[in-house]
Amino acid sequence: MNGLRTVVVCFVIACAAALSPTAGAAPAAAGSPAAAAAPRWSALPVPAAAAPMYLSDLAARGPREAWATVHESAADGLRAALYRWDGTAWSRDTTFPGADDPGWLGKVQFVGEEVWIFHRTPQGTGEILRRSADGWSTVPLPRTLRTYQDFAAVPGAAWVVGEDDTGLKVLHYDGSRWTEQSTPDGVLYLMGVTARSADDAWAWTSSSNGISVLRWDGEAWRDAKVPLPSNGNVHTILLEPSGRAALGGSQYTDGVARTYLMTWNGRAWRTVFPPLGDTYTEGMVRGPDGALWLPVRSDRAFQSKYARVSGSRTTFSYGPERTNAIDVKPRELTRAGSSLLSFGTVEVYGSPPNLMSERRGG
Repeated sequence: MNGLRTVVVCFVIACAAALSPTAGAAPAAAGSPAAAAAPRWSALPVPAAAAPMYLSDLAARGPREAWATVHESAADGLRAALYRWDGTAWSRDTTFPGADDPGWLGKVQFVGEEVWIFHRTPQGTGEILRRSADGWSTVPLPRTLRTYQDFAAVPGAAWVVGEDDTGLKVLHYDGSRWTEQSTPDGVLYLMGVTARSADDAWAWTSSSNGISVLRWDGEAWRDAKVPLPSNGNVHTILLEPSGRAALGGSQYTDGVARTYLMTWNGRAWRTVFPPLGDTYTEGMVRGPDGALWLPVRSDRAFQSKYARVSGSRTTFSYGPERTNAIDVKPRELTRAGSSLLSFGTVEVYGSPPNLMSERRGG
């Protein structure tokens, strides 16, 4: 009897070993899908700013150059702060014109080999800061606006949109002089502007007929006939060199907002409503994997959260765990070569929020 029991036990052990997922399996070869680890988010140290601070923009030219514009608190009001990523670390740039004065910096654009940044001075005037190999220079605006809503620049052209006491203003720079451009009748307010080239710029507007998208074709601003969802607004438009475009915004139903994304393939628009709640899409970027990436509100106080939208599929990933953090908020994303960079704020228990940055890949 004992001999039979021994045989049965040995048989069961042998079967279990044969059916085990790891039984007989050779080690995964280097470079195989099993061995390759998916890119992860890692924390990048950022020199502190004076709290409270506000992030304006983040843009990268490649893996070794990115810029972030910030407003920080000072005794005489808000002061502009500029941060640069060199591929290894974030540092603070204090060499730009007006670095020691009140004011603020806006959008960052790459024009040829130069960096262009919109700057509002303490006197309320606007100018473009240009950084080349020879250092910083400025391009003053032809007039002072009451509000400066947005800025876009490409080789051969730049736009600044805003308002003064006479109403909407679209200021256009052709590399040597400024002119004012008119918009179609009924346009009340330009909320944002972006450009792919000197004769291909887009703006999202509020008009007497609701929210619409305009397109500059080198001669005039015209209605782009984008089939926006009803009862919605536009947060951002991404224009890509390939001719593709992506648009993000919110649609309101019974007072509740839900995020929508639209993509243009050069022929038609496609609209999806990913499970993003009422996420503000201004930080959206096309990732190195071809998907759309957005920072979203996290359900974990000690970790950031990001959404990846590819067609109708949405997945999420979390940033690194931060000890004693009670609120981690990435606000802007940018593609930096084969990596993604984020910039935002983190609040650690017992301290005011300060700047944070994270990278996926690299």
